[in-house]
Amino acid sequence: MKILIAAGGTGGHVNPALAVAGELRKLSPDIEITFVGTADRIESRIVPAAGYPLRTIAISGFRRSFSAAAVKQNLRTLALLMKSTGAVKTILREEKPDAVVGFGGYVSGPVVRTAAKMGIPTAIHEQNAYPGVTNKALAPEVDVVMLTVEKAKEYLKLKKEPVVTGLPVRGELLAADPVRSRAELGFDDKPLVLCMGGSLGAEAVNRAVVDVIAATWQNDAVNYLVSTGQYGTWVPEELKKRGVPLDGNKRIEVRTYIDDMDRCLSAADLVVCRAGASSLSEFEALGKPAVLIPSPNVTENHQYHNAMALVERNAARIIEEKDLTGERLLAEIETLLADRDGLAEIGRNARAMAHTDAGAQIASIILDLAGKGVSK
Repeated sequence: MKILIAAGGTGGHVNPALAVAGELRKLSPDIEITFVGTADRIESRIVPAAGYPLRTIAISGFRRSFSAAAVKQNLRTLALLMKSTGAVKTILREEKPDAVVGFGGYVSGPVVRTAAKMGIPTAIHEQNAYPGVTNKALAPEVDVVMLTVEKAKEYLKLKKEPVVTGLPVRGELLAADPVRSRAELGFDDKPLVLCMGGSLGAEAVNRAVVDVIAATWQNDAVNYLVSTGQYGTWVPEELKKRGVPLDGNKRIEVRTYIDDMDRCLSAADLVVCRAGASSLSEFEALGKPAVLIPSPNVTENHQYHNAMALVERNAARIIEEKDLTGERLLAEIETLLADRDGLAEIGRNARAMAHTDAGAQIASIILDLAGKGVSK
């Protein structure tokens, strides 16, 4: 049996797809899984690193603007979209998948749509409460629509009822041991704060984190592990300019990306990050307290609504980007770390919101769709 998975652009699309791929292998050890993505985004690194073949196509997204730059970008995207159809047909004919599944990102559009037109069973999974543009377009065309939350169906045109599955988390994340992870990372038993701005990098988050570290690094009370993202490569140099030594520093580690999220997240006492659905599902699964800084630059402000679902259950704290400063972030971190019992309660509340069987459920649906699987 062969499954083709289309996912790309951000970790929020790719990581759930990898989690489901792992579950597919558990349910059907002889299964063949191939990913389709782009050659210049996060999937080009983490999919091969996870042991899966990756076929690539050239594709980009449309911009919702009439500026000259946006028009130029949209014309380029249209040209790539037209060219991608032939590339996708070639991939589908060569791979001969029993089913094709899209997990979002622009790459999912041409792959899933072409597969549907060729008569191949198709499915999509939507991570957010407000669906992305690609999945909104694909929903009327595919055989199965899977949702993280039921509310998403209000925004979709569907030919049949969707399946609410939750959002999958990779098995290695659930199995990670916090004590071993901390030792492998080389941090001592002082609190570890994991700071992330997403795979691309969030300027506002990175700048606030730099302010926090620059203000506190000399007191040796907290460890920091920072993932700057693609556009945050300036962070190490900025920290050095502000007097923070990074070479040989056992309390502060700065990376561009985190490829060992199971180790880093399990070791953390507190997380500072955006509020993408994939990240939240991982925090919930591991019961990790978080300070969430929703991106204001997303469709229908969906990250704010994602974050508030946790905040309203005392499962996280929120700082909106318009209110974000290094001083505000530091105050939130210090308040949370000073109350260890309260911090543990937030973690327990987050864990209570987790859907740890989502990956297995989605994998089962895919196998059924392929016609050779386990019943739902």
